[in-house]
Amino acid sequence: MNNTTVTASPKQNKRRIQNDRGEAKKEEECDAEAWDTLSKSFKQVQSVLDHNSDLIKQVNANHKSKIPDNLVKNVSLIREINGNISKVMSIYSDLSFIVSNIVVERRSLKNGGESNLESASNES
Repeated sequence: MNNTTVTASPKQNKRRIQNDRGEAKKEEECDAEAWDTLSKSFKQVQSVLDHNSDLIKQVNANHKSKIPDNLVKNVSLIREINGNISKVMSIYSDLSFIVSNIVVERRSLKNGGESNLESASNES
């Protein structure tokens, strides 16, 4: 089995940076924006999922206790869990839209086109 990796030569990278400083800077900004968006979204999702984990533990404890009041509390806890699942779905939906826009923006920059964000700001 061959375990070789192929990397671009430093000269190629240097030449690209020298020739396309503006484009490279826009790509870096786009990358930074993408990573920031991903990071924020995943932190939000993790927070909601952690909260759901705590709620599920409480539901299980209430169920095991078989105390009528605790079983009644489970109804609202389960509704909250369902609402949190909807929040996670919404966050992922928003994230999908944002990432798609970033990909379109990146392709536009790579094809030598003007940034969609720049076009929008120049029109106003």
